Amino acid sequence: MKILVTGAAGFIGFYVSKALLERGHQVVGLDNINDYYDPDLKFARLDELGIDRDDAENFGMHCSSATFEAFNFIRLNLEDRENLRQLFKDTQFDVVCHLAAQAGVRYSLENPEAYIDSNIVGFLNILENCRHFGIKHLVYASSSSVYGTNSKVPFETTDRVDHPISLYAASKKSNELMAFTYSHLYGFPTTGLRFFTVYGPWGRPDMALFLFTDAIVNDRPIKVFNHGKMERDFTYIDDITEGVVRVVETPFGKRQEKADRYRVYNIGNNRSEKLLDFIQAIENSLGKKASRQMLPMQPGDVERTWADVNDLIRDYDYRPNTPIKEGVERFVSWYRSYYK
Repeated sequence: MKILVTGAAGFIGFYVSKALLERGHQVVGLDNINDYYDPDLKFARLDELGIDRDDAENFGMHCSSATFEAFNFIRLNLEDRENLRQLFKDTQFDVVCHLAAQAGVRYSLENPEAYIDSNIVGFLNILENCRHFGIKHLVYASSSSVYGTNSKVPFETTDRVDHPISLYAASKKSNELMAFTYSHLYGFPTTGLRFFTVYGPWGRPDMALFLFTDAIVNDRPIKVFNHGKMERDFTYIDDITEGVVRVVETPFGKRQEKADRYRVYNIGNNRSEKLLDFIQAIENSLGKKASRQMLPMQPGDVERTWADVNDLIRDYDYRPNTPIKEGVERFVSWYRSYYK
């Protein structure tokens, strides 16, 4: 298949692009490589995919991979309606895996405009091109953040998600509504994946595992919000990647095509871990204790997440199986190697 992966220089997009290439697909990666976090890390991921940084730095330039013959990359903003349309017209994709977005709950409190530009306007442009250029399936990233203050656990996709507590969450819920509308009006299938706290090597520097590891290594205190009384469905990147690729390769899985063109799934580890246990796993991997700064809950944050992934197991045989201890050790090993 010929597949567009947006957010290809991002954490999940990098892994998904690599996995699709290794399975024999033709992939075009798209990313704007913004400075929400260190662009050097994004360029380093692209380098792992065989894309030269000097080429990738230029907007609108089509870059060929020195490692994967079937991979090309283009630096482009999702809001660039004209050039995005030209890309779809020239390339004639079969499937779109849309992982690009302005991420981060806390950053949405500081820079709300970025979320409207990328997550709303950008997503509309993706939908419009899927509509006009005969895309067979759109897979897109949603988020566990849509559950807001939902107190019932585990979270199920049948739960009401009408009360997002951050603009980031609201933008992701908007994506689900927009996808439903386009599936209903224009008949192409859309599948949303609500990601739950993804972690692992090459992970984002604004995520807990990276922040904690970097602070401990550099003798800084770690910030532990809600005084440590938090739980997360931490999901290792390899498990996430396998789930995404299965959905991309098999649009309907075991579900009925005509009756079920729109679908949303949770994609997580199917269990909740205590934040303090997660911190201890990092300390054990580093062989060093953290200095903990206990703080109240931050605005826009939630106390607990836990994904019910039974639908994804039923339809795609999705089976997350990476223990926290093993996943954290792999990240710490990568961190030490990458930062020497």
